[in-house]
Formats: sequence, C-alpha cells, structure tokens
Amino acid sequence: MDIFAEAKQLFLAGLECQEKGELEKAEHCYRQALELAPERPSVMNNLAAVLLRLQRYGEARSLCEKLLAMDSKDAEAILNSGNCQLALKSPAEALRTFDAALLIKPDYVEAHIGRSSALIELHRPAEALAGCDQALANKPDYAEALNNRGNALRELERHAEALASYDRALAVKPGYAEALYNRGSILRNLERHDEALASLDRALAIRPGYVEALNNRGIVLWDLKRRDEALASLDRALAIEPDYAEALYNRGNWLMMLEHYADAIDSLDRLLGIDPEWDYALGHLVHCKMHICAWHDLAQDLVRLRARVQAGKRAITPFPMLATYATPAEQLQCARTWVADKHPAASSPLWRGERYRHERVRLAYVSADLREHATSYLGAGLFELHDKNRFELYAIATGANDRSPMRERLERAFEHFMDVSDKPDREAAALLRELEIDILVDLNGYFGGARTGIFALRPAPVQVNYLGFPGTMGAEYIDYIIADRHVIPADQQQYFTEKVVCLPDAYQANDSRRKISAQTPTRLEAGLPEAGFVFCCFNNNHKITPEMFDVWMRLLKNVKESVLWLIQGNAAVPVNLRREAEARGVAPDRIVFAPRVDLADHLARHRLADLFLDTLPHNAHTTASDALWAGLPVLTCLGPTFAGRVAASLLNAVGLPELITQTREDYEALALKLAADGKLLGEIKTKLAINRTTHPLFNTDRFRRHIESAYVTMLERYQRGEPPASFAVPAAG
Repeated sequence: MDIFAEAKQLFLAGLECQEKGELEKAEHCYRQALELAPERPSVMNNLAAVLLRLQRYGEARSLCEKLLAMDSKDAEAILNSGNCQLALKSPAEALRTFDAALLIKPDYVEAHIGRSSALIELHRPAEALAGCDQALANKPDYAEALNNRGNALRELERHAEALASYDRALAVKPGYAEALYNRGSILRNLERHDEALASLDRALAIRPGYVEALNNRGIVLWDLKRRDEALASLDRALAIEPDYAEALYNRGNWLMMLEHYADAIDSLDRLLGIDPEWDYALGHLVHCKMHICAWHDLAQDLVRLRARVQAGKRAITPFPMLATYATPAEQLQCARTWVADKHPAASSPLWRGERYRHERVRLAYVSADLREHATSYLGAGLFELHDKNRFELYAIATGANDRSPMRERLERAFEHFMDVSDKPDREAAALLRELEIDILVDLNGYFGGARTGIFALRPAPVQVNYLGFPGTMGAEYIDYIIADRHVIPADQQQYFTEKVVCLPDAYQANDSRRKISAQTPTRLEAGLPEAGFVFCCFNNNHKITPEMFDVWMRLLKNVKESVLWLIQGNAAVPVNLRREAEARGVAPDRIVFAPRVDLADHLARHRLADLFLDTLPHNAHTTASDALWAGLPVLTCLGPTFAGRVAASLLNAVGLPELITQTREDYEALALKLAADGKLLGEIKTKLAINRTTHPLFNTDRFRRHIESAYVTMLERYQRGEPPASFAVPAAG
C-alpha cells in the first residue's frame, strides 16, 4: 500500500471513530494520517472538529488559522473557526464568522446551524428559529438543525414545540446525547421531572463524562427533593471537570440552603476564583460567612458587593442584602435586579381588570411557613380573629406540612386551607384566579420558600407584601406594602415600588395567646454562671456584624462577671465567635450559647436574662416581640432601613421609646447605664410588665381592626377603578 492510500485508510478510520464518538481514537488516526500526508485540508478540518468536541479550543483555533492561511475561502475551516469562537463565549464574533462561511457557501447547513447557535447566545431566538428552518428546508432530517430549532423554541418559551423538535431529532439520530440533554432540560421546564431524569440518564449512558448533563441531572434530583443524589451528581461532574463553574455555583447554593455553610463557602470561593462576576455567587458567599460569623475578608467582600449592586449587576438576592449595611436605594436596586432576572411580570396576566363584587372580601394569605415558624407565631391570632362575616379567609400553603400543633391551629383558623406545595406557579396562580381572590397577601416576600412566580402571574386585583420580608420587592405587580410610620418614614417611601400603607401602632401582628412555660430553667440548666449580668441576643447569627460584636465585647469588659447569651444556629458559630472574643481580649467562656428549644420553653428562659441587645443593620423582629412578651427589655439602635427600624416600631407600640438609641455610641452608653443601675433597669421591667397588657403591641384584636381597615381601603380603591395609593389607617377608637 502506498503512503497516500495508507493516509486515506487512516482518515476513513478516523471518520468512523468520530461518528461513534470515540474522539481520542479519531484524533490519533487523523494525526497519523497527517504525518503521512501533511497539510491535507479534509483531515485538518476533521481534526479541528474533533479537538472542538474535546474542548481543546486553543488547539482547534490554531489549526483553523493554519487552514485559512492556506486557503482563506475554506468554508469548512471558517465554520470550525466560528464554532471555536462560540465555544470561547464570543457569540458576536462567531456570528460574523458563520456569515462569512455562508457568503462562500449559501446552502451550507452546518453554518446555518452555527449561526443559529450564536443568535441564541445573543438572545435573538426568533432569528435563530428562522435560520434553523432555512437549514431544514435544504435538509429536512438534519438532527443538529432540529436540535437547535428546539433550543430556539425553548428561548421563545414555546416549550411543547421545543420538546417535539428534540423528539424529531432523536427519531433521526437516537444516540444524539445533546438532544437528550436538551430534552431533559425542557421536560424540567415543563415540570415533568421523572421524564427529565430519564432523558438525562440516557444522555449519560451514551456520554458518561457529559458534565452538563450531570449538572442538569443534579438540578432535576434537587427539584425532586433527592438532595444527597443531587449533590452526588454535581460531585461526579466536578470530578471530571474541577473548574466547571455552573456545578460549583449549584453546589455552593444548595449547601447554603442545607445550612452546610462552611462547605458552601469552599465551593463559592472556588467559583469566584474562576469567575469573579458569576451571578449571585458573591452574595451567597457573604451570606454564608455571616451565618457562621466567619468574618475574614468580609469587609472587602461587602465593598465589592455594594459596588456591583449599585451597577445593577446580579450580585446578591434581596433577603441577605438586608444585613449588609445597604442603603434604602441599594436595597431597591437589588430587588429590581432580582425581579427582572427571576420573576418579571407575566406578559399575559391572569387577572385582566375584571371587577369582582363578592358578598365578603375574598382574602388569601400565601405562605411557605404555615407551620412551627416565626411567621405563624406572629400571625396565628390575627388569622383566628379575622371578621368572618366580612372576610372569606383562604390559606394558600406553599411549604411542607410539619403536622405540628401550630399547623392544626392554622387549619382551624382559615375557612379554606389549600395546600399547593406540589403545584407549579402557573397552576397555583390559575387556582387563585378561578377562586376570584380579591386580595392576595404574600407572607414570604423574598424570605424563605418564596413563591414570587405566583404573584408575577397577577392572579388577583390587589396584591400585598406583608410581614415576611421587611423591604421592597421592586415588582410592579405588588401593589402595597403594610408598614408603619417608624419602619417606613415618609421620606423613605420613594425607595419602595409598592404603595405604603401605614398602620397606626406597629406593622407587626402579634399573637396574645403565645404560651410561656410556667417553669423557668435554672441558670445552671441554661449553661449560665450562677451570678453576673446576662446580656442576651436571640437573633439569628447572620445578623451579628463585627461592628456590633465590638460593642458587645466592650460591654463585657466594662461589666464585670457579665456574659453574652446567644442562640447557637450551627456548630461553627461558637468556635468562630469565641475566637473573635479572644482576639478582642475577652475570655471565650463569657459567651454562652443556647440550643433551640420549644417556643414556650424558649420564652420562659428569657426570664434568666437582664437585657436584650439588638443587632444592626438587621434588627430583631419576631425575636424582639418574643423578648418583650416574656418581659425582657430590648435595647435597639435605629437603622436607616425598614429591617433596621423594626425593634423601634415595637418599642414605641409597647410604650418604651427610651430604649431606642440613634447611634452605636448611644446604644453602648445606655447598655452600660442599665447594667450598672439595677433600680433603673427594674423600673423599665416593671413598666414593660404593665404596658404589655395595656399598650397596642400585643392587642391582637386592635391590630386586626387596623389591618382589616387597610384591606377594605385597598379594595374600595380597586372597585372604584382607582390605582393603588399610599395611605395611613386611622387608629381604632
């Protein structure tokens, strides 16, 4: 056999391996062929295509440049160059390259497909779809064109048509791993999770190292609440490609949600080392650090974070932003960025201006926390006392049923209790529209298991942000936020996209039926020393900032034998905070950590503390009302945002404005004064004991009358055809 015949045999062997997906073997054959017959364009182009599939983009690009130096009108080399540019995230450059290939070869279907891929990356799916259709006109059974057509249809949110296009591609090419991967993705969008998982598993049976499919498989498993398997799928992807950014992001995000903060920090740190601009990664990292009080580099992280928020970048989600010393304007920008990215208003809202006229106001509360949870501890009494002659009350439960006494109590409180936790947003929203709900209240906002997508579909004429999220949602489809003059002063209303409804006392509902255990644990049982002043803060650990901790440590130094009593959120917090105390010259054992216990027992142990120290910029909310209900004075410092003004609102409503300070210096000075002056502190405790039953804060029925008045005013405006407007509710007589 002569040398050219041998080269041809190697070329054909390479083609066969390439078709089978045996890429390393194909590369070997092509390189051997080129050793025998150098600079053969057909072999070089096929080798470039193989290198592309092996993700060796630099080598592929160099080979294309060599080919184009030999022949600048080599359409196949131009095509491969465009594919390199596409793979290297340069879709605009790739589009120009594919256009150049089509100038030479107008019916080049592969170039039409490359062009459509670039257009999809450039968010021009309608043009991409037209390009796919043009390619299919020339080659109706071209699997790659059918696959790309599905991608364009997916971007256009024509999901059923996209699925049909992927199915057509697979009918032509059953072993087409990319189409199986895309089919799995669209089935997930259609919330057909079991089918999505099966499709991704088929893709992985064909290409075991397909990291994108492993990542998406993890996402589907997470949707199915198979958490360990989801993380294992990501770990498989990262074992193959350690710098796979999307898998690192998902891993960090999920570990954060599982409260495995230290492991989440590891993944997020790795991700930010690869891509410092990855959407929301920096915010997640900051939130994880704050949850375990790991303050290394936190100040620098916060500077970067705020700069990114100000620039309108996807830096952090709105809830953790509340604890970052962000200004009201920055919180508004953060919320607007988030809602535009994740929950834009539906182009076809479910409610389209119809005027309902019901005998009773149909009032629905949407919450993931209708269980043993702070939201329910606050709201249960309100739900029970609502005037059922005027209001037809609906609970829309979007979270898990914990089968607790609180869940049972709430099910009795509502006339209609509907569990939609397993329904997709559109189905849940359609149900609300069918029920003709007048007023839909979001008790989550951006907190916890938020279902903002339901509200984005606009199923009700009046939609309200209340209780769960102390800030603006930045969404045009949320009409009102319920507040008071303390948490949203008049000069701050400009930072809320909602119209502000000011209740006359405090915005926060409280349940006057909250039980406190009769038996108080001993100091020894609570882990406290037998003597000495007890400062406490039972806020979530992520609200503790280095600046407030500095104040607390100075208090411990100045008040001999005093201790600081905190909630233990996770195992890392005692280690980190005791180390921080020691660095500030305070013995680590002067910080005592309280485990989480039943609410009634938790309220009872407040009797062992002398003074509750609030946090800033994110105040105590439910924890402040817990302390006041249990008879423990709360010292707060007024912040610049809703989240930092809640304790002041509660203290005003319970008649203790003297415990509100304006600066950290005043806060520290008053804490020292109260710790040193037992008579003064005793007088405040006596005053609280009296005011607890005589002032508005814990008068649930008075609060009920105020919030019902607010709801009626909202409804009357809508029924008169007037747009939402801010207003204040007059105090009940």
